[in-house]
Amino acid sequence: MNLVEALLHALKARGAGEIFGIPGDFALPFFKIVEESRLLPLHTLSHEPAVGFAADAAARFRGTLGVAAVTYGAGAFNIVNSIAGAFAEKSPVVVISGAPGAHEGRSGLLLHHQARTLDSQYRVYEEITCAQARLDDAARAPTEIARVLDAALEQSRPVYLELPRDMVGAACAPVAAYRPRRGDPEAVAACASEVMAVLRAARQPVLMIDVEVRRFGLETRVAELARRLGIPVVTSFMGRGLLAGADAPLAGTYLGVAGDPALTSLVETSDGLLLLGVILSDTNFGVSAGMLDLRRTIQALDGQVTLGFHTYRDIPLADLVDALLQRADVIGHAVRAPAPAYPRGLTADGAPIAPGDIACAINDLFAEHGPMPLAADMGDCLFTAMDLDESELVAPGYYAGMGFGVPAGMGGQLATGRRTMILVGDGAFQMTGWELGNCRRLGIDPIVVLFNNLSWEMLRCFQPESRFNDLDDWRFAELAGPLGGVGRRVTTRAELAAALAEAAITRGRFWLIEAMIPRGSLSQTLERFVRGVKRLQRPARPA
Repeated sequence: MNLVEALLHALKARGAGEIFGIPGDFALPFFKIVEESRLLPLHTLSHEPAVGFAADAAARFRGTLGVAAVTYGAGAFNIVNSIAGAFAEKSPVVVISGAPGAHEGRSGLLLHHQARTLDSQYRVYEEITCAQARLDDAARAPTEIARVLDAALEQSRPVYLELPRDMVGAACAPVAAYRPRRGDPEAVAACASEVMAVLRAARQPVLMIDVEVRRFGLETRVAELARRLGIPVVTSFMGRGLLAGADAPLAGTYLGVAGDPALTSLVETSDGLLLLGVILSDTNFGVSAGMLDLRRTIQALDGQVTLGFHTYRDIPLADLVDALLQRADVIGHAVRAPAPAYPRGLTADGAPIAPGDIACAINDLFAEHGPMPLAADMGDCLFTAMDLDESELVAPGYYAGMGFGVPAGMGGQLATGRRTMILVGDGAFQMTGWELGNCRRLGIDPIVVLFNNLSWEMLRCFQPESRFNDLDDWRFAELAGPLGGVGRRVTTRAELAAALAEAAITRGRFWLIEAMIPRGSLSQTLERFVRGVKRLQRPARPA
C-alpha cells in the first residue's frame, strides 16, 4: 500500500464519500492514484473556491468528512476563503494540498506557486484549520493522518494535509481505525443531572439547537430528547433545517426582531434556555428583541457545558445528549409554542415577483412533490429560505460569504444522490454560478432559483446612497442552454409557478429559473433584520 492509498482508506473508513478537487502540477501524482484506485469518487470543478464550498456542503449534508484536493500555492491559496467559512461554521473539511518534493525545496531556486517561503501556505492554514500535518515521512504518516482526521471528526472543523509530490508512491502502513473520544462518565453524569435540575425548575424551558447537532449526527437523538421532555424546540438562524421531518415539538426558527414575535418572546423570556451546539454569533443573537442574557442560559458547545458562571470541560455533545436521554422525563408545565405556519397558495397572476412570492411558490411545489434539500447563498435568498417549509438547508448563515449556494447545491446532490434546490442572488451567481456547466459531466440536475434584482440588494439596505451596489443585466437564463441546462427568465408570478412546475417533473438537466425582482423589493424577514441591525448600530444618546 502506498501513502495515498493509506490516506484514501482512512478517509473512507471515517465517512468521506468523495473528493472534490482541481488538479495542478504539484498534485498530479495524487490525482492519478485517486482516479486509478477508485477508492473514492473524484469530482473536479472549475475554480477552487467552489471546490471548498462543495466539500463543505457534502460534510454538512452527510454529517461526516468532506474532502477538497488542490495543488500547492495557486490552488491552496485560492480555496482559503471557503475553508475559513467552514472553520467559522464548524464543517469538517479535509484539505489535501500537493506540495513540492524534498529535492525541489533544496534546489535553492524560487518555485512557481511559492509565496513568501515554502512554508507560507502551511502557516496560513494553521489559522483556519484545527489540525495540520506535512506527510513527508512515510513511517510517521499513518500516525499523523489519524491524528489530523480524528481532530476533524472530534472538533467538527477543517484540517490540512500537505503531501509532497515525491511521497505519493512511498510504501506506507495502514492508518489505525478511528476511536471516538469519550468524556469522563462521572463528569458527564454530574453535568447532565445539573442541566436537568435547571430545566425541571424552570417555568418556561426551551431547547434551541444549531449546527453541532447535525455535525455530530445527533438529530434523531435530540428529537427523542425533545419528545421526552415535552418542551418546545427552536432552531437558531444557522440551524434552520434541523429536525426537518422529525417527530419533535419544533416551534420554528429564532430570528429575534426579524422573526415571529411570539416565538421570539418564548425564547427571550425563557428561564431555562438550553443551547445545544449553538454558535454564539451575531447572526444568531445580534438582533435579539430584548437583551438576552446568555449568562443565564445553558450552553453546550465546543466540547464543554456552561451553566451560569461555571463550566464542565471535556463534555462531548453526544455524551451529554445520551446522558440527558437517560434522565429525561416530561416537564408537565412546559409552555408549548404553536407549530410554524409558512406561506403557500401563490396567486399565479401577472403581478411582479417579490421574494415572498418565491417562498410561496416553492412551498406549493414541496406540497405537491415533496420537500427537497436546499442550498442557499447569502442575501435575501437566505432570508427567504426562512419562510420555506422545514427542509434540510445548508447556507453560510454566520460567515456570510457569497458564492456558496451553487457549488454547495451541486456538492449536496453528489454527496446524497438527492436532487437539490439552490437559492442564489445575482451577485453571488456572478461568482460561482458558472460551475453549473459541470452538471452534465457530473450527472446532476439541481433546480436553481436565481433572485435577480440587478443589485447587491442586501448591501443597498445598509447604504442606499451608493451606486456601486448596482449590477448589470447579464441575462443568465439565456446562458443555461450552452452550459447544458434549461433556462427560464420569469417576470410574473404566473411565469414563476409554471417554470417551477416544469422543472420539478423534468430530470436529467439542471434548471436555472431567473426570477426578475424589482429593486427595493425585499422579504419581510430581511426588512425586519435590517431594521434590527440599524437600531443596534445606532449610537446611544448621551444622558
